[in-house]
Amino acid sequence: MASTAAGKQRIPKVAKVKNKAPAEVQITAEQLLREAKERELELLPPPPKQKITDSEELNDYKLRKRKGFEDNIRKNRTVISNWIKYAQWEESLKEVQRARSIYERALDVDHRNITLWLKYAEMEMKSRQVNHARNIWDRAITILPRVNQFWYKYTYMEEMLGNIAGCRQVFERWMEWEPEEQAWHSYINFELRYKEVDKARSIYENFVMVHPEVKNWIKYATFEEKHGYVARARKVFERAVEFFGEEHVNESLYVAFARFEEKQKEFERVRVIYKYALDRIPKQQAQELFKNYTVFEKRFGDRRGIEDVIVSKRRFQYEEEVKANPHNYDAWFDYLRLVESDADADTVREVYERAIANIPPIQEKRHWRRYIYLWINYALYEELEVKDPERTRQVYQACLELIPHKKFTFAKIWLLYGQFEIRQKNLQNARRGLGTGIGKCPKNKLFKGYIELELQLREFDRCRKLYEKYLEFSPENCTTWIKFAELETILGDTERARAIFELAIGQPRLDMPEVLWKSYIDFEIEQEEYDNTRGLYKRLLQRTQHVKVWISYAQFEMSIDSDDRMQRCRQIYEEANKGMQNCEEKEERLMLLESWRDFEDEFGSFANKERVQKLLPEKVKKRRKITAEDGSDAGWEEYYDYIFPEDAANQPNLKLLAMAKMWKKLQQEDEKEEDEEEEEEGGQQVPQGNEAQDSSESEEQGPAASREQPEKEYDDRDDDDESRSSSDSESDGGDREDDKDKTEETKADTENH
Repeated sequence: MASTAAGKQRIPKVAKVKNKAPAEVQITAEQLLREAKERELELLPPPPKQKITDSEELNDYKLRKRKGFEDNIRKNRTVISNWIKYAQWEESLKEVQRARSIYERALDVDHRNITLWLKYAEMEMKSRQVNHARNIWDRAITILPRVNQFWYKYTYMEEMLGNIAGCRQVFERWMEWEPEEQAWHSYINFELRYKEVDKARSIYENFVMVHPEVKNWIKYATFEEKHGYVARARKVFERAVEFFGEEHVNESLYVAFARFEEKQKEFERVRVIYKYALDRIPKQQAQELFKNYTVFEKRFGDRRGIEDVIVSKRRFQYEEEVKANPHNYDAWFDYLRLVESDADADTVREVYERAIANIPPIQEKRHWRRYIYLWINYALYEELEVKDPERTRQVYQACLELIPHKKFTFAKIWLLYGQFEIRQKNLQNARRGLGTGIGKCPKNKLFKGYIELELQLREFDRCRKLYEKYLEFSPENCTTWIKFAELETILGDTERARAIFELAIGQPRLDMPEVLWKSYIDFEIEQEEYDNTRGLYKRLLQRTQHVKVWISYAQFEMSIDSDDRMQRCRQIYEEANKGMQNCEEKEERLMLLESWRDFEDEFGSFANKERVQKLLPEKVKKRRKITAEDGSDAGWEEYYDYIFPEDAANQPNLKLLAMAKMWKKLQQEDEKEEDEEEEEEGGQQVPQGNEAQDSSESEEQGPAASREQPEKEYDDRDDDDESRSSSDSESDGGDREDDKDKTEETKADTENH
C-alpha cells in the first residue's frame, strides 16, 4: 500500500480564487505599452559608424548590403518598395547598369506599377541616358496608355530636349486615345507656344468633336476672337447653335454669343440672339439670360426696348404657367392683362381663344365661376378696345350656347348681353335675349335686372307682366311682393297695391313675413288709413303674439293725434300683458313691461306707475344640470330667471324658500354678534374663571351657601341647566365639555352682573 501510494504522482492543488471581483485599478494594454516606451526597454543602441578606408572594406560593405536587399526581395517579391530601395542604392553607387537590371527584374514582377515606371525613367533621365529614357516611356505608354502622367512626363522631356517634332508626334499618339480635356489643352498650348495657330485650330476642331460640350465650343470661339478672327469666331458660335439644336439648348452658349456680338458693337444681333434664346429656353433655365438681356437693354436700348424685355420675361413666365396647368384661369387673366397692354388685337384674340378653349371638365357651377369671366373680359375687350360690335355679339352668343343652362346658368351673362344690345340701340334683341334667359333658366337676379331695365325705359306695363311672372316663379319672395306694391304706389294705384299686399300675406309660405307685414302696415299708415292699420295689427296678432308686434301696435296708437290715444295705448299694453302671462319666454314679457313702464314714466300718473312697477318680475339666480351630447353629466350652470308676482302667488314653495333664506341670514348675523362679544370679553377670561369656580363650590355647599353671596343671583332655569350640563360632563368624563360648561357659567355670571 505504501509503495502504491509512493508511486502515484501528486497533482498540485489549484489555488482557488475567493474574490473574483475586478481590481480597483485596471491596467490596459495601452498603459503597458506606454510604460515600456517611457522606460525604453526595447530600444537598441545605434550601430557604430564605420569608415571605409580601402577597396576591400568597400566590396565587403557592398556584398553585405546586396545580400540584405536580395534576402528582402527573396522573402517577398511583390513588395515593390524593396526593389525601388535596392535600385536607388545601386544608383547612389553609380552602378547604373545594376540599377537598370534591378528595375527590369521588378517590372517582370509587376509591370503595371506606375511608381516603378516613373522611378525607372527618372533614373535614366538623371543619368542623361536619353535613348534609354525614351525607350522606357514608349514601353510605359504602350502598356499603360490611360495613365496621363506618363504622357505628360514624356512630352515634357521631349520639349525640354528641343525635339519639337518628336513632342508633337507623342501628342498625336496621345490624342488618338481621346484623353481628358486637360490633355487637349496641353497640346493646344504647346502649339501656341510655337505660334502654330492653324495647327491649334485643327486641334480645337477635333477637341469639340471628342468633347462636345458648350464650354469647349465657347473656348474655341474665344480662341478665334483672341487671335483676331472675328468672322471665324462668329462662325464657331453659329455652328455651336446648330450643333446643339433646340433639344439641348443651353443659356450659357447664347449669353457668350451675345457678349461676343456686344463687343463687336452689333447691338441688333445681340437683341436678336436674346429673343431667339428666350423663345426656346424654359423659364427655369433662362434666369441668367433674362438678367443679361435686361442689363444690355438698360445700357444700349431705349425705353421701348426695356419694356419689351420686361414684357417678354413676364409673357414667358405666364406661358410656362398656363402650359403647366391650362385650367389655371388666374394665370390666364394675368397673361391677358399683359398682352392687352402691349400686343395688337390679333395677338390678344389668339390668347383669348386659347384661354376660352380650356372648358372646365366638370359641369358644376363652382368650377365655371372663374372661367365665365374669360368670356366676359373677351366681350368687353371687343366692344371697348377693338370697337367691333358684331364680334362682341358673336362672343356673347357663343358663351350663352356653351353654358349648360339645364344644370346651371349665369344671370350676369344674360344681363350683360341685354345691356350691350341696348347700347347698340337694339332694344328688340335685348328683350329677346333676356326673355330667352327667363324662359330657359329663371333666376331672381335675372328677373330683377330685366325689371330694372324696363323701369329705366318707363315701360310700366311690361314691369307688371314681369312682376307677375316673377311671383309665379317665386311666390315666397317677400321682397318681390313689396317692390311690386311700391311700384303700384308710385304709379298712384293704391287699391292695386293694397290688393297685392293682401295676396302676399295670404301666401302659405313666405321667406320674410315680418318684413312684408311691416311694409303693409307702413303703407296703410302712409295712406292715413288708421282703421285698416288697426285691423292689420289685430290680424297679425292672431297669427303671432310676438312682443315686438304689441310694442309696435302701442307705439302706433301713440303716434296718432287723437284724444284717446293714451287710453288706447294703455289698453293695448294691458291686453299684451294678459296675453303673454302664459308665455314661456319671460324675457319677452319683461321687455313688454319695461316698454309699458317707460310709457307710464313719460305720460302716466303715479298710480299707474305703481301699478306697472308691481307687475315687474324679480330677478333670481338659479342652477340647473348640464347634460353632454353623449348623455353624461357635465356639471351645473348658473342662470337668471324672472319670477312674476302672479307666479310667486301660485307657488307657495317660493314663499317658504324666502323665509328659510331670511332665517339663515338672521342666524348668521347672531353668530357674528356672538363672535364679536367673545373677542371683546377675551381680556376678562381669568377673573371670570375664578368666579365660575366659586359658583361651582357654592352649588356643592347647598342653598345656604348661595344665600350668603347676595351679589350673585341665578335664575332657577339657569341653575337647572348648569347642573344638568355639569352632570352630563361628569358622566362623559370629557375635559373638553367641562371647559365648555365652565365658559357657559362664566357667561351667565357676566349677564346677571
